[in-house]
Amino acid sequence: MAGEPRSDCLFCKIVVGEVPATIVRETETTVAFRDINPQAPTHVLVIPKEHHADAAALAAAAPGIAADVLREAGEVAAQEKTDDAGYRIVFNTGAGAGQTVFHAHAHVLGGRGLEWPPG
Repeated sequence: MAGEPRSDCLFCKIVVGEVPATIVRETETTVAFRDINPQAPTHVLVIPKEHHADAAALAAAAPGIAADVLREAGEVAAQEKTDDAGYRIVFNTGAGAGQTVFHAHAHVLGGRGLEWPPG
């Protein structure tokens, strides 16, 4: 069921403290932690505490929590001091787009040039 923690989900395990992570922010509905394979000087993941498979599922089932994730992404950027220079918020949705953990999450990337297309 959407929203319920899953015992086979890495990010659900981070939420409950079963798997360690370098947490940079936490709210009632979200957790933000450093990516273990950073692609930029600032690379933080912001996840909902509820389990939803991807960004589309999160937005459909819990639009308020989806908004919380976006708001926290902005707070992370400010805390990391990347908000003035610019930052990117990325949601990979589906394996073909590079999603490897099927728990909705936003990548907050900053601290280097992020021209488009990426590369």
